[in-house]
Amino acid sequence: MKNQFLALAIASVVLVGCGSTKKVSKDDSALKTPIATSINLTKVVNDKAPVVVNPGRFAQDTVIYRLPRVVQGTYSISDFGKYIDDFKAYDYKGVEIPTNKLDVNSWSIANASNLDYITYYVNDTFDIEEEGGIGGEQPFSPAGTNIEPDNYVLNLHGFIGYFDSLKNNQYTLDVTAPASFKRTSALEKVKDTSSEDGKVITTSYAAPRYFDITDNPMMYGDLDVEEFQVGDIKIVLSVYSPTKAHNAKRLRETMEKMMQAQKAFLGDINSTPRYDIYLYLAGEGEGQPKGFGALEHNTSTVVVLQESESEESLDESMIDVVSHEFFHIVTPLSVHSEDVHYFDYNNPTFSKHLWMYEGITEYFATLFQVQEGLVDESKFYSTIVDKISMSLRMDDTMSFTKMSENVIDEPYATNYYNVYQKGALIGMCLDIIMREESDGQRSVLSLMKELSLKYGSNKPFDDDTIIDEIVEMTYPEVGEFLETHVVGTTPIDYNVYFNKVGLIEAEAKVETNILLNNGNLILGGDPVKRVIFFNDLVADNSFWKDNGVLPNDVIKRVNGEEMTILNANEMLQKLISIQPGQDIEVILDREGKEIIVKTKLTKTYTTGTVLQPNPDATAKQKELRKAWLKG
Repeated sequence: MKNQFLALAIASVVLVGCGSTKKVSKDDSALKTPIATSINLTKVVNDKAPVVVNPGRFAQDTVIYRLPRVVQGTYSISDFGKYIDDFKAYDYKGVEIPTNKLDVNSWSIANASNLDYITYYVNDTFDIEEEGGIGGEQPFSPAGTNIEPDNYVLNLHGFIGYFDSLKNNQYTLDVTAPASFKRTSALEKVKDTSSEDGKVITTSYAAPRYFDITDNPMMYGDLDVEEFQVGDIKIVLSVYSPTKAHNAKRLRETMEKMMQAQKAFLGDINSTPRYDIYLYLAGEGEGQPKGFGALEHNTSTVVVLQESESEESLDESMIDVVSHEFFHIVTPLSVHSEDVHYFDYNNPTFSKHLWMYEGITEYFATLFQVQEGLVDESKFYSTIVDKISMSLRMDDTMSFTKMSENVIDEPYATNYYNVYQKGALIGMCLDIIMREESDGQRSVLSLMKELSLKYGSNKPFDDDTIIDEIVEMTYPEVGEFLETHVVGTTPIDYNVYFNKVGLIEAEAKVETNILLNNGNLILGGDPVKRVIFFNDLVADNSFWKDNGVLPNDVIKRVNGEEMTILNANEMLQKLISIQPGQDIEVILDREGKEIIVKTKLTKTYTTGTVLQPNPDATAKQKELRKAWLKG
């Protein structure tokens, strides 16, 4: 998962988990009977889609049907059962069977030996998100669902549930929709069946088990779709833009260039034959998703961003989030623990190794850009410095493995965002160690390739022993680093690793944006007055300083829209998407006096730390830096 996080004190962070023990039906014959499910998009009532589930014959008296409490790729509680209405069960004579709702996500059905099918309606999550899209126990937008006349985001974990004993049964899924709809899904399609008048098509899909239902999202409706090849991978880009402000054809160029570079970076590592990118661009007004970012699946990603972003800003956002999600084909697709492999959707346990799943993935998403020439070295160094700055805003003495294992509990939950900051920096340090110990020949990427060959998508590793295995495969120095800085609580002295590659820190004028100075937010929030104000850091932000903005100025309106603490995340996403040269108007309250800033946005600078080559670097340090940055 990659969350477009603005580092706001007022914004929550969404998390996700990995599960526990695998349960297989004792009745092996049950595994041969697919669970038949259907979603009818032509029968939607009040934004609620009807679902029918036919599980086949049960031998026991009582069964339990569940919607996921937690889904893979996020580390928080989603409670998809909250969005289910009119849950009913029927016997083979069409008579309703009594059901009992055990909790928010679970229903008990008595007389199960007579159960023929169950029905219910699914309400979408986009319409009823709280401000920010990630507050409370609700789905992060890219994990959510949308049911609108011209667009359906079908994250199937929000529509289809499972019976406790039958998660490993095969599933069939029929999706009925208007023939005019475009439809994209990587789930295996069996056939299309048209109505007599040709106005409706039912598409039949097959899934080996419940995991494959949850792992293969779909998008239906008024879509713009482009397909292209990246090596031997077929990429399918599906875009929904409500006002057609953006289209798949233009985005394809950016995605194709980026993913070609990613494939070149990965080399011969095993990959998927098809990868889907589902992009939902949120429009203006009520009922729009507000949690921007992406959720990975093994062979796809669902991305939610703002339609109001400029082309340049949207390209940057897509590169940021999609590159991260695509690298998840390495981990956890090819390298993962038992917690991930045997995921429990309602009672998950959590792996200790988010430094690997999210940290190494984020590091690859940063490193490949400089190795493949998409950014220059100074931009790469700037990104590293920003990650250091952001990581130091969190608990730098917290054990990363302990945080990972307890990620939905406090104080660990509020430190989750560090997986994208310190997690990536852990990857960087390990990479430099491995380059140094192998005279530039081995790296974190080569280690992940070796782990992929040893394990692969169908063989999980042991969570408690994987660090010992990595040390056996690499060097004692790797083990010392992991035990000290990942398992242990000692902060990392990054200058030790910069010195190995001949880099030094220096103070300089650095480019920033209108919300952050060196990764630090220049805004604060007052929960009592429910307002957003500039803090003391605004004095060292060139754009606001040049326009006379002072600490404690309260932001009242941005480009005509009121700002409060309730809509701040959405408003600041819009603010940061404004590009240099575009108009900006901000109304401020300075101790009761109205201040108007009306101008064009300019590039913004602050004073900060930069990384640069040490002019006294040795030949050995330069060679190690070249191996690190050029692969």
